[in-house]
This record gives sequence, structure tokens and C-alpha cells, in this order.
Amino acid sequence: MANEDAAALAAVGPRLRALRQQRAITLTQLADLTGISVSTLSRLESGSRRPTLELLLPLARAYQVALDELVDAPATGDPRVRPTPIVRHGITFLPLTRRPGGLQAFKQIFPPDPTAGERTPQTHEGYEWLYVLSGRLRLLLGDRDLTLHPGEVAEFDTRIPHLILNPGPGAAEALSLFGPQGERLHVRARPVGSTREQ
Repeated sequence: MANEDAAALAAVGPRLRALRQQRAITLTQLADLTGISVSTLSRLESGSRRPTLELLLPLARAYQVALDELVDAPATGDPRVRPTPIVRHGITFLPLTRRPGGLQAFKQIFPPDPTAGERTPQTHEGYEWLYVLSGRLRLLLGDRDLTLHPGEVAEFDTRIPHLILNPGPGAAEALSLFGPQGERLHVRARPVGSTREQ
């Protein structure tokens, strides 16, 4: 039991860092939001500072997550995923994975945005796989301009300048798998007529 508690506490730092990076917040911005010093936040994320309730409560409020998500509390037996929406540039991200690090899955809801407003293509570390569920999405990727329809998939290195927008007229929905360290999706399929388990 003590080993499980120690492991849970050791995992808090990486989870905090992943949440901050997912939301594209700097340590300085987080310090302003929470009133916790930058050095304390940095030590929490690196694991050199033990997480306490006094530190975790303001962080849970800033990230708009339940406290048990920060400490990875044991499951209560309810299998339902209750994602906390994140809104960035008007796009709603519903996280479908609960653990930080590695491949992350999101459902994304794009409002109509035929002009892309003031947004410009961005680059960052990672690799993305995008599957359109409904509506249409316009993917600006390097010098390419693609329109994706329901059932179509795009995968790309996010170090290439890219922008995803909805040309309208209605909302568009997509599933996105994102590997922050460049992890790629590996598709495994059984050959036709094979009865062997993969």
C-alpha cells in the first residue's frame, strides 16, 4: 500500500507538466493564476517538491479538473469517461485519454470559421492523426490546402506549419490522436481470411 501511495505521488509531477503543456500555459502564467511561485511549480512538476492539498487545490481550479485527476485517484467502478472540455481558438477539445504522456486522444468540435480569423499556421513537436466525423475540415499543411470530408483521415508531422479550420456552414467534428513526442499511430489489421489472433 505504501509503495502504491509513493508511486501515485511520484506520478503527480509529470501529470501536472502534461496538463500545463496541453493547455499551452507557461509556468509564469500558471503562477499568476494560482498564486504559487514559479520555483514551487517547477519543483512540483519535476517531483522534487511533494504535492500537498494546499498546492493541488489551486492547480485543480486553474486547470478546471477534479482533484482526483491530478493524483490519479483509484477508479470508483464507473466506466464512463467524463471529459472536461478545453476551448482554444473557439475549438472545443474533449480529452478521451486520462493519463498524461504518450498518445493523447481528443474529440474536437470546430465552429464554422471560413476565414480562419487572425490565426496563422503553427508548428510544434508531435505527430497528429485526424479523422473527420461530420462536417468538413480545411487543413492547411505546409504549402498544401486540403478539404477533408466525413470518413477521411489525415496524418502529419506537427513540425510542418499547419492550421485546421471549418469552412462551414455548420459545425464539424473530428477525432484526433496526438503524439506529443512524435509518436505515430500503428495500425494493425488481420489479413483477409486469417483466424489467428493478432
